[in-house]
Amino acid sequence: MKLVVFGLSVSSSWGNGHATIWRGLLKALHQRGHRTAFYERDVPYYASHRDLTHDESFDLRLYGEWDEVRGEARGELADADAAIITSYCPDAIEASALARSLNILSVFYDLDAPVTIAALRDGKRPFYIGADGLGGYGVVLSYTGGTALAALRAELGAKRVYPLYGSVDPGLHRNAPEVDEFRADLSYLGTYAEDRQKALFELFIEPAKRLREKRFLIGGSLYPEGFPWAENIFFVRHVPPPAHPAFYSSSASTLNVTRGAMAAMGWCPSGRLFEAAACATHIISDNWPGLEEFFTPGEEITVAGSANDVVEALGMDEAKRQRIAEAGRARALKDHTALKRAIELEGILGAHI
Repeated sequence: MKLVVFGLSVSSSWGNGHATIWRGLLKALHQRGHRTAFYERDVPYYASHRDLTHDESFDLRLYGEWDEVRGEARGELADADAAIITSYCPDAIEASALARSLNILSVFYDLDAPVTIAALRDGKRPFYIGADGLGGYGVVLSYTGGTALAALRAELGAKRVYPLYGSVDPGLHRNAPEVDEFRADLSYLGTYAEDRQKALFELFIEPAKRLREKRFLIGGSLYPEGFPWAENIFFVRHVPPPAHPAFYSSSASTLNVTRGAMAAMGWCPSGRLFEAAACATHIISDNWPGLEEFFTPGEEITVAGSANDVVEALGMDEAKRQRIAEAGRARALKDHTALKRAIELEGILGAHI
């Protein structure tokens, strides 16, 4: 197949979870013999934090304004099997209209479905959703499963909806030598988000206050000056994807916290959840509906609902901690690789092309 993707950014992972997901998926599609072009608007924010400029797995097409690239995109789509437009793509409406005019399979991949639905219910239609909703797309994919799938049908008119969850590239994410800068009893890797703050305070800040003798580490961008730091909480401003394995491998345990809208709908595993598991790092995660379909609580992951739960988990017997970490790694490599998602995508698209 030849696929043309119009997305937010694959060239920069700065404050952008889409990039890592796409990099793994595009590499796996290439391994399966498919061709892909990825169109990304070249905006200053991502340009100044770009950590990928070329990849042999796909053609990266950076452009300034849509009108400048419309003709080229039309030519690229002329012999394509499908066009995939993602949430938060700056030119999603224009790219969708172009794909539909060429009578090829148009696909919308909502990597932020709970956020999309929450905004819609609040009377604020996301800029990447046209006036006709999702009814004009031949296929709609959702990074989030569960009730999000029904909402995309009922509230945005999607006809054919399938989950396509996050994944991990085991060639990149595996146990790595420890790095002093990343050593921690508990780490957390994630961009600051207001709707994660309450859970982050309960599951990270509060345990840090109680366990002054332990080292806590946050990696990520956009943290405000008023964030409630403590003497034993350390900070790394940005951890690029190539450093993720060292980050996780240097932690005895790592914390997964889900954005509020996503946790409320459930079935919302982050790509970093799979990355940490593939690195054989013990994961402590907040709870949400459907979590047990990805990792078995108590056996492959530790679930925490309070600071007390985290404090207890950090006092876990070392043999048990390692046993859970290794079981989580085995599950990630069995069920949650980018190659497995690429095969799932093949099946979905193949049924409608």
